[in-house]
Amino acid sequence: MKVIKRDGTTVDFDRSKIIVAIHKANDAVEPEDRINDEKIEEIVSYIESKHRPRLLVEDIQDMVEYKLMEADKFELAKTYIIYRYTRALVRKANTTDDSILSLIRNSNKEVMEENSNKNAVMAATQRDLIAGEVSKDLTRRVLLPEHISKAHDEGAIHFHDADYFLQPIFNCCLINIGDMLDNGTVMNGKLIESPRSFQVACTVMTQIIASVASCQYGGQSVDISHLGKYLRKSYEKFKSQLIENADETISAETIEKIAKARLRDELRSGVQTIQYQINTLMTTNGQSPFVTIFMHLKDDDEYVEENAMIVEEILRQRYEGIKNEMGVYITPAFPKLVYVLDENNCLKGGKYDYITKLAVKCSSKRLYPDYISAKKMRENYENNVFSPMGCRSFLSPWKDENGNYKFEGRFNQGVVSINLPQIGIMAKKDENAFWKLLDERLNLCFEALMCRHRSLQGVVSDTSPVHWQYGAIARLEKGETIDKFLYDGYSSISLGYIGLYECTKAMKGVSHTHKDGKEFALKVMRYLRSTCDKWKAETGIGFALYGTPAESLCYRFARIDKERFGTIEDITDKGYYTNSYHIDVREDIDAFSKFDFESQFQKISSGGAISYVEIPNMRHNLTAMEDVVKFIYDNIQYAEFNTKSDYCHICGYDGEIIINDDNEWECPACGNKDRKKMNVTRRTCGYLGENFWNVGKTKEIKSRVLHL
Repeated sequence: MKVIKRDGTTVDFDRSKIIVAIHKANDAVEPEDRINDEKIEEIVSYIESKHRPRLLVEDIQDMVEYKLMEADKFELAKTYIIYRYTRALVRKANTTDDSILSLIRNSNKEVMEENSNKNAVMAATQRDLIAGEVSKDLTRRVLLPEHISKAHDEGAIHFHDADYFLQPIFNCCLINIGDMLDNGTVMNGKLIESPRSFQVACTVMTQIIASVASCQYGGQSVDISHLGKYLRKSYEKFKSQLIENADETISAETIEKIAKARLRDELRSGVQTIQYQINTLMTTNGQSPFVTIFMHLKDDDEYVEENAMIVEEILRQRYEGIKNEMGVYITPAFPKLVYVLDENNCLKGGKYDYITKLAVKCSSKRLYPDYISAKKMRENYENNVFSPMGCRSFLSPWKDENGNYKFEGRFNQGVVSINLPQIGIMAKKDENAFWKLLDERLNLCFEALMCRHRSLQGVVSDTSPVHWQYGAIARLEKGETIDKFLYDGYSSISLGYIGLYECTKAMKGVSHTHKDGKEFALKVMRYLRSTCDKWKAETGIGFALYGTPAESLCYRFARIDKERFGTIEDITDKGYYTNSYHIDVREDIDAFSKFDFESQFQKISSGGAISYVEIPNMRHNLTAMEDVVKFIYDNIQYAEFNTKSDYCHICGYDGEIIINDDNEWECPACGNKDRKKMNVTRRTCGYLGENFWNVGKTKEIKSRVLHL
């Protein structure tokens, strides 16, 4: 039996601790109020008889108190309660020592692996992690109601980002980069005027990103289309300088040719600045900025041609990769790229199809970009197309006082997620019990989300000038509160959910892809959405249903439930739960059917939804990937590829592993020939038709091994 301590750590059940605690209470009362050793043994045996694989320490103490009172030892029970309270006060004095010291010793595995973007060994990063441990401790003990903390510890809900809850900061946002570039901004007390060239605009943009990222948690997104005008400014400057300094022997054609050549150099340097600055800057959070670049080529944009050049260059440089410390080109984690498919580039003869082909080529090697269908997004968001925030959550449409839609300069207040599989397991196929328990858990989520909302009420603009005073979100006066941005749907606050597939399995015995399962799953999703809509109507706060893309949470919920309920086939036996509404990876379904099925859930989960499909190494069959991209445009709003590709663990090379003249696998970057130190994906035909779903196992279709 495992015991979950108040700090969330798990230890083995130790019966001697209960015996010692009761003996100490015994010693503090008169002899006639004491309990004998035989009765103490009965109490311990009673707790052990529960056969619970996982118990909260508070539950154990509650059972002890219950058994003492059952034995009419009320004075002893009172003394035990006082002893328990005294011990709680001692714990409240300092409960972070172990977690902090284990960070310094690099032995706090849970915290070190929680965020893959942070190097937990570095001193600069450890400062942020140490502060996070203090915040989590105070959040659990002081800031949150006890029943909310308990629900989090039991895995009923997940209170995201408790390591930042102590501070009055929010989650993710869409930076109003256009306003900051056009009208200037202030960073570290220094005025940054509007740039006069593309290169400077790129530098200023990355500095803004780093400054914004240092004053919030979560991710930031920027719309790259705001750089188009600055590329034109550079072109006009080059041409003007050439005309001014040229004599009559230089033709207008030559001047144009030279100006465009200089512009190409500026374009390449500016994009390189973005890529290298983002990957080398470190925010005060101890990591590179968690930034997403949004790329949408709009025909009605005055600078669409310049923006097409910028997007093309971004994709070219991402395809090439960035050198690591060994000089090997690898895939950078940031910036994340989101590429919009619209009528002019959806591979149906559009003007910018050539850029989409480059995007597909980039996806085949570097995973990014992700893809948004403008067609499907317009259907779901009142004819609008806009960027997801850095955490992949979406805002709801919102109009300003002039009736204009506004998305940039808005943000998310925070996230709390609900564990759907746990509700399904506890309901034991009883739908009445399920809906009752779901309501109870949703009420907990609402309380927890309101804690997040209230933590931002009354916050003044001085807490983060770059956000509130200098344009990233607003341009408030010093000392002015941010309260008006917390209401009327301007900002969102998110109810996340994990494991719709496992929840359906627990209740219906089938996947949500099955007819009966699908009906139940859609009913659950619509209920979650209607609950968010009800909360929004009642409070004026922008509650949204968010398909949580949180891999670590999928493992946490599954681990807790397995310890509590044991191994349940196809639910707790896998070691993970599925993200949000996703189809389980073990289901035999082709990529097109997967996207088609999941698209119906994306529309309901309007506060955030992304679908992905894992495909084999597709570098040798881009046509197949282009077919999937065409399908995305017509069928699903937001999708990404998880491409299995070759990888060398020695040098970090993530290109194609070759077979040398001696018929051995060999890394072309470092010469490594040890198969155990590299991932090798078999060359495949790229077939994506019926019955194909790559799950890392051998699949035979028409007597052909597609993936090994």
